[in-house]
Amino acid sequence: MHLNIKIVAIGEIKNLTNEYIKRLGSFCKLEILQLPAIAFMRESDKQKTKEKEGAKILGYIKKNSDNSFFLLDEHGQEFNSPAFAKQLSSLQGCIVFIVAGTLGFSQEIKELALPKLSLSKMTLPHEMARLVLLEQIYRSVNIINGREYHY
Repeated sequence: MHLNIKIVAIGEIKNLTNEYIKRLGSFCKLEILQLPAIAFMRESDKQKTKEKEGAKILGYIKKNSDNSFFLLDEHGQEFNSPAFAKQLSSLQGCIVFIVAGTLGFSQEIKELALPKLSLSKMTLPHEMARLVLLEQIYRSVNIINGREYHY
């Protein structure tokens, strides 16, 4: 099975993820769309910044409403690797994982009727969440393709 996956995330991706991006290339079409983060200088600017980043994410969701979306959220559903693979393989079209910026999702995004995925009960920095997400997608495509995934 060849999945079509996209990750939409605020801010730039670090080089740590390049190995997983390379590995995933033979299993799925992977695109990482980096929406620019919005800088804030004062504590009082945080809410407005979160809302502006949320508007960018909402604009993307509205333009691509035929995709299968997941919000990465610490309060979302947790999966073990085989269950996550089963979930991915049950979806059609492009699967989009959305990672918030350093301030998290705006209330407007949180209130959308989209599935929420938790990578851990612990809060992860958004850069680390992307790396863990890529690794779990890699495990899932190995499981889907009948390959060993647990070393």
